[in-house]
Amino acid sequence: MKRLLLFCLIIITSLTAAVPTGPEILYKIINLMNPENAKGIMEQTIVTTSGDKRTFKYETYMGNRGESSLMRYLSPSRVKGNALLMTDFSDNIWMYNRRTGRVRKLASHAKKQKFEGSDFTYEDMGSGDSWKDDYTPILKGIEKVDKVRCFKLELQAKSDDVSYTKMICRVRVSDYFPIQIDYYDEKNVFTKTLFLQDVRTIEGILTPMKMVMRNNLDRTETVMEYVDITYDVEFDKGFFSERNLKK
Repeated sequence: MKRLLLFCLIIITSLTAAVPTGPEILYKIINLMNPENAKGIMEQTIVTTSGDKRTFKYETYMGNRGESSLMRYLSPSRVKGNALLMTDFSDNIWMYNRRTGRVRKLASHAKKQKFEGSDFTYEDMGSGDSWKDDYTPILKGIEKVDKVRCFKLELQAKSDDVSYTKMICRVRVSDYFPIQIDYYDEKNVFTKTLFLQDVRTIEGILTPMKMVMRNNLDRTETVMEYVDITYDVEFDKGFFSERNLKK
Protein backbone atom coordinates (compact mmCIF):
# COMPACT_ATOMS: atom_id res chain seq x y z
CA MET A 1 0.00 0.00 0.00
CA LYS A 2 2.84 2.38 0.88
CA ARG A 3 4.52 1.65 -2.44
CA LEU A 4 1.23 2.37 -4.28
CA LEU A 5 0.79 5.67 -2.45
CA LEU A 6 4.39 6.62 -3.16
CA PHE A 7 3.95 5.76 -6.86
CA CYS A 8 0.76 7.87 -7.08
CA LEU A 9 2.51 10.78 -5.36
CA ILE A 10 5.39 10.63 -7.85
CA ILE A 11 2.96 10.61 -10.80
CA ILE A 12 0.95 13.54 -9.42
CA THR A 13 4.11 15.51 -8.69
CA SER A 14 5.52 14.92 -12.18
CA LEU A 15 2.26 15.95 -13.85
CA THR A 16 2.05 19.10 -11.75
CA ALA A 17 5.65 20.00 -12.53
CA ALA A 18 4.98 19.59 -16.25
CA VAL A 19 2.38 22.38 -16.31
CA PRO A 20 4.11 25.77 -16.73
CA THR A 21 3.10 28.87 -14.79
CA GLY A 22 1.52 31.93 -16.36
CA PRO A 23 4.77 33.95 -16.26
CA GLU A 24 6.67 31.04 -17.83
CA ILE A 25 4.19 30.84 -20.73
CA LEU A 26 4.33 34.60 -21.28
CA TYR A 27 8.13 34.51 -21.31
CA LYS A 28 8.07 31.86 -24.03
CA ILE A 29 5.50 33.83 -26.08
CA ILE A 30 7.62 36.97 -25.94
CA ASN A 31 10.73 35.09 -27.04
CA LEU A 32 8.89 33.49 -29.94
CA MET A 33 7.09 36.61 -31.14
CA ASN A 34 9.97 39.07 -30.86
CA PRO A 35 13.06 37.97 -32.78
CA GLU A 36 16.09 40.25 -32.69
CA ASN A 37 15.48 41.87 -36.10
CA ALA A 38 13.11 41.46 -39.04
CA LYS A 39 12.47 42.95 -42.45
CA GLY A 40 9.46 42.26 -44.65
CA ILE A 41 6.76 43.40 -47.02
CA MET A 42 3.16 43.30 -45.84
CA GLU A 43 -0.29 43.82 -47.27
CA GLN A 44 -3.04 45.17 -45.07
CA THR A 45 -6.69 44.88 -46.12
CA ILE A 46 -9.38 46.69 -44.15
CA VAL A 47 -12.94 45.40 -44.56
CA THR A 48 -15.51 48.04 -43.60
CA THR A 49 -19.02 47.53 -42.20
CA SER A 50 -20.42 47.83 -45.73
CA GLY A 51 -18.05 45.17 -47.03
CA ASP A 52 -15.82 47.59 -48.92
CA LYS A 53 -12.10 46.84 -48.92
CA ARG A 54 -9.07 49.13 -48.67
CA THR A 55 -5.64 47.62 -49.24
CA PHE A 56 -2.24 49.04 -48.32
CA LYS A 57 1.21 47.63 -49.03
CA TYR A 58 4.28 48.62 -47.07
CA GLU A 59 7.82 47.71 -46.09
CA THR A 60 8.20 46.87 -42.43
CA TYR A 61 11.31 46.81 -40.25
CA MET A 62 11.59 45.65 -36.65
CA GLY A 63 14.62 45.92 -34.38
CA ASN A 64 15.75 45.32 -30.81
CA ARG A 65 13.18 42.57 -30.22
CA GLY A 66 10.23 44.79 -31.04
CA GLU A 67 11.38 47.87 -29.19
CA SER A 68 11.61 49.80 -32.47
CA SER A 69 9.71 49.50 -35.74
CA LEU A 70 9.50 51.43 -38.98
CA MET A 71 6.92 51.12 -41.78
CA ARG A 72 7.17 52.75 -45.20
CA TYR A 73 4.19 52.67 -47.58
CA LEU A 74 4.55 51.31 -51.13
CA SER A 75 0.93 51.61 -52.29
CA PRO A 76 -1.65 52.96 -53.02
CA SER A 77 -0.18 56.05 -54.67
CA ARG A 78 -1.89 58.51 -52.32
CA VAL A 79 0.15 57.20 -49.36
CA LYS A 80 3.28 55.97 -51.17
CA GLY A 81 6.38 57.26 -49.39
CA ASN A 82 4.59 57.99 -46.13
CA ALA A 83 6.27 56.40 -43.13
CA LEU A 84 5.68 55.55 -39.49
CA LEU A 85 8.26 55.15 -36.73
CA MET A 86 7.59 53.68 -33.29
CA THR A 87 10.15 53.38 -30.48
CA ASP A 88 10.05 52.25 -26.85
CA PHE A 89 7.38 49.67 -27.68
CA SER A 90 5.02 52.25 -29.27
CA ASP A 91 5.36 54.82 -26.47
CA ASN A 92 6.86 57.22 -29.02
CA ILE A 93 5.29 57.55 -32.49
CA TRP A 94 6.34 59.72 -35.43
CA MET A 95 4.60 60.03 -38.81
CA TYR A 96 6.10 61.33 -42.05
CA ASN A 97 3.91 62.72 -44.84
CA ARG A 98 5.63 62.66 -48.23
CA ARG A 99 3.44 65.39 -49.75
CA THR A 100 4.11 67.96 -47.04
CA GLY A 101 7.63 66.74 -46.27
CA ARG A 102 6.88 67.06 -42.57
CA VAL A 103 7.45 64.73 -39.63
CA ARG A 104 4.87 64.88 -36.86
CA LYS A 105 5.19 63.35 -33.39
CA LEU A 106 1.92 61.96 -32.08
CA ALA A 107 0.68 62.55 -28.55
CA SER A 108 1.34 59.80 -26.02
CA HIS A 109 -2.30 58.67 -25.94
CA ALA A 110 -2.23 58.07 -29.73
CA LYS A 111 -0.99 54.52 -29.23
CA LYS A 112 -4.55 53.58 -28.26
CA GLN A 113 -5.95 54.92 -31.55
CA LYS A 114 -6.62 52.94 -34.72
CA PHE A 115 -3.70 52.40 -37.07
CA GLU A 116 -4.66 53.89 -40.49
CA GLY A 117 -8.35 53.32 -39.68
CA SER A 118 -7.79 49.59 -39.23
CA ASP A 119 -8.87 47.34 -36.37
CA PHE A 120 -5.30 47.35 -35.03
CA THR A 121 -4.19 50.11 -32.68
CA TYR A 122 -0.67 51.52 -32.75
CA GLU A 123 -0.12 49.68 -29.49
CA ASP A 124 -1.13 46.39 -31.16
CA MET A 125 1.43 47.04 -33.86
CA GLY A 126 4.38 47.82 -31.62
CA SER A 127 3.88 46.54 -28.08
CA GLY A 128 6.79 44.07 -28.36
CA ASP A 129 7.80 42.53 -25.04
CA SER A 130 6.12 45.26 -22.96
CA TRP A 131 3.45 42.73 -21.97
CA LYS A 132 5.70 41.46 -19.21
CA ASP A 133 5.73 44.94 -17.63
CA ASP A 134 2.12 45.94 -18.33
CA TYR A 135 0.22 42.74 -17.53
CA THR A 136 0.01 40.01 -14.92
CA PRO A 137 -0.17 36.57 -16.61
CA ILE A 138 -2.47 33.93 -15.08
CA LEU A 139 -2.91 30.42 -16.45
CA LYS A 140 -6.63 29.61 -16.59
CA GLY A 141 -6.35 26.02 -17.80
CA ILE A 142 -6.04 24.06 -21.02
CA GLU A 143 -8.68 23.90 -23.74
CA LYS A 144 -8.99 23.01 -27.41
CA VAL A 145 -9.20 25.55 -30.24
CA ASP A 146 -9.98 23.93 -33.60
CA LYS A 147 -8.87 20.60 -32.13
CA VAL A 148 -5.54 22.07 -31.01
CA ARG A 149 -4.68 21.85 -27.28
CA CYS A 150 -3.99 25.34 -25.99
CA PHE A 151 -3.11 27.01 -22.74
CA LYS A 152 -5.67 29.64 -21.79
CA LEU A 153 -3.53 32.52 -20.56
CA GLU A 154 -5.19 35.62 -19.12
CA LEU A 155 -3.21 38.85 -19.04
CA GLN A 156 -4.55 41.33 -16.50
CA ALA A 157 -3.55 44.99 -16.84
CA LYS A 158 -1.44 46.43 -14.03
CA SER A 159 -2.51 50.04 -14.74
CA ASP A 160 -4.87 52.18 -16.83
CA ASP A 161 -2.06 53.26 -19.16
CA VAL A 162 -2.71 50.41 -21.61
CA SER A 163 -5.55 49.91 -24.10
CA TYR A 164 -6.98 46.75 -22.57
CA THR A 165 -8.01 45.72 -19.08
CA LYS A 166 -7.24 42.15 -20.03
CA MET A 167 -6.33 39.88 -22.91
CA ILE A 168 -6.97 36.16 -23.18
CA CYS A 169 -4.42 34.24 -25.22
CA ARG A 170 -4.87 30.73 -26.59
CA VAL A 171 -1.35 29.36 -26.78
CA ARG A 172 -0.48 26.05 -28.42
CA VAL A 173 0.71 23.54 -25.84
CA SER A 174 3.04 21.94 -28.38
CA ASP A 175 5.25 24.97 -29.03
CA TYR A 176 3.89 27.92 -26.97
CA PHE A 177 2.81 29.82 -30.05
CA PRO A 178 -0.32 32.02 -29.61
CA ILE A 179 -3.02 31.40 -32.22
CA GLN A 180 -5.82 33.56 -30.81
CA ILE A 181 -5.97 36.66 -28.61
CA ASP A 182 -9.20 38.16 -27.21
CA TYR A 183 -9.14 41.83 -26.18
CA TYR A 184 -11.24 43.52 -23.48
CA ASP A 185 -11.45 47.32 -23.23
CA GLU A 186 -11.35 49.61 -20.17
CA LYS A 187 -14.98 48.70 -19.40
CA ASN A 188 -14.14 44.99 -19.63
CA VAL A 189 -16.14 44.68 -22.87
CA PHE A 190 -14.99 41.96 -25.26
CA THR A 191 -14.08 44.17 -28.23
CA LYS A 192 -12.05 42.16 -30.73
CA THR A 193 -10.13 38.99 -31.51
CA LEU A 194 -6.81 38.45 -33.26
CA PHE A 195 -6.28 35.19 -35.16
CA LEU A 196 -2.71 34.24 -36.06
CA GLN A 197 -2.85 31.90 -39.03
CA ASP A 198 -0.72 30.10 -41.60
CA VAL A 199 2.10 29.67 -39.08
CA ARG A 200 5.31 28.70 -40.86
CA THR A 201 8.92 28.21 -39.83
CA ILE A 202 10.94 30.93 -41.59
CA GLU A 203 14.69 30.79 -41.05
CA GLY A 204 14.09 28.73 -37.92
CA ILE A 205 11.51 31.16 -36.49
CA LEU A 206 7.77 30.47 -36.17
CA THR A 207 5.98 33.14 -38.20
CA PRO A 208 2.24 33.88 -38.63
CA MET A 209 2.04 34.72 -42.32
CA LYS A 210 -1.54 35.94 -41.88
CA MET A 211 -3.08 37.91 -39.00
CA VAL A 212 -6.80 38.66 -38.85
CA MET A 213 -8.22 41.18 -36.38
CA ARG A 214 -12.02 41.02 -36.05
CA ASN A 215 -13.85 43.85 -34.33
CA ASN A 216 -16.86 42.48 -32.44
CA LEU A 217 -18.42 45.92 -31.91
CA ASP A 218 -17.98 47.59 -35.31
CA ARG A 219 -18.33 44.32 -37.27
CA THR A 220 -15.21 45.17 -39.25
CA GLU A 221 -12.10 43.16 -40.02
CA THR A 222 -8.46 43.83 -40.88
CA VAL A 223 -6.20 41.26 -42.52
CA MET A 224 -2.42 41.60 -42.49
CA GLU A 225 -0.31 39.22 -44.58
CA TYR A 226 3.39 38.86 -45.16
CA VAL A 227 4.37 38.93 -48.82
CA ASP A 228 8.00 38.41 -47.84
CA ILE A 229 9.99 38.30 -44.61
CA THR A 230 13.54 37.66 -43.42
CA TYR A 231 15.18 37.68 -40.00
CA ASP A 232 18.70 37.65 -41.37
CA VAL A 233 19.14 41.40 -41.28
CA GLU A 234 21.05 44.02 -39.29
CA PHE A 235 20.40 47.75 -39.00
CA ASP A 236 22.71 50.72 -38.62
CA LYS A 237 22.63 52.53 -35.29
CA GLY A 238 20.51 55.42 -36.60
CA PHE A 239 18.11 53.37 -38.69
CA PHE A 240 15.16 53.70 -36.29
CA SER A 241 15.29 57.48 -36.10
CA GLU A 242 13.19 60.46 -37.06
CA ARG A 243 15.78 61.42 -39.69
CA ASN A 244 15.43 58.06 -41.47
CA LEU A 245 11.67 58.54 -41.95
CA LYS A 246 12.23 60.84 -44.92
CA LYS A 247 14.33 58.42 -46.98
